[in-house]
Amino acid sequence: MSRADELYRQTCLDILENGFYDTDLQVRPKWADGTPAHTVKKFGVVNRYNLKEEFPIMTLRRTYWKSAVDELLWIWQKKSNRICDLGSHVWDEWAGEDGTIGKAYGYQLGLKHKYKEGEFDQVDRVLYDLKHNPASRRIMTNIYNFEDLHEMNLYPCAYSMTFNVTGNTLNAILNQRSQDMLTANNWNVVQYAVLTHMMAQVSGLEVGEFVHVIADCHIYDRHIPAVKAMLEHEGYPAPKFSMDKSITDFYAFTKDSFKVEDYKFHPFDFEIPMAI
Repeated sequence: MSRADELYRQTCLDILENGFYDTDLQVRPKWADGTPAHTVKKFGVVNRYNLKEEFPIMTLRRTYWKSAVDELLWIWQKKSNRICDLGSHVWDEWAGEDGTIGKAYGYQLGLKHKYKEGEFDQVDRVLYDLKHNPASRRIMTNIYNFEDLHEMNLYPCAYSMTFNVTGNTLNAILNQRSQDMLTANNWNVVQYAVLTHMMAQVSGLEVGEFVHVIADCHIYDRHIPAVKAMLEHEGYPAPKFSMDKSITDFYAFTKDSFKVEDYKFHPFDFEIPMAI
């Protein structure tokens, strides 16, 4: 069983056994039939992944890692909010009439800000600091821009990354306000583990720990049977992750720059209703 499987199992069992059910509260999300999408949740979940030891992809069910990486590059490389720039359809439900998701995610990362060294967007500032100021404790991004929230079709869930260099090792923390454990947890873990690998390689650093901090970590009520069925499986060992070592420019990566070999996973026969 992979470490990602172990952490996923521990988190889900803790939610199911010790979590808070919001059944009696008014909630924003709804199912397609219009009924409220309630959850059982835990507050303040922190999971740590040592990227030196293994790639944190779960095997209890399949994670479509190439689509996850494609979305990551859409946000962090293209800095786009247009769904036509994205290879998958994961954002279709949130697209407005203009074909964008509003001033969210990649749009925020692409906004330029003034520094004493010049103008940078958030991604380029991280790249600059990792090379020129690796001892800095200010290497971070934040896309939860209160000024623009009213023009976002969905408020950012994964909203802040903090990068920290210790010796020659790059560690990173992802802060997430809300996490749907069935549909999004390992998708996000895979994405930001890959991002940490990318940032380390182009900065001449070794990859270290990825820490995932989740404020509201939940399972939707209609997802509980599927989660319980997954937890009955015995996971497989983690597959081997590799990337094109010749790439030194962050913007030169494509989704084909990465490989996940010997990825074994259990079949997943449930249809997953989506809460909106």
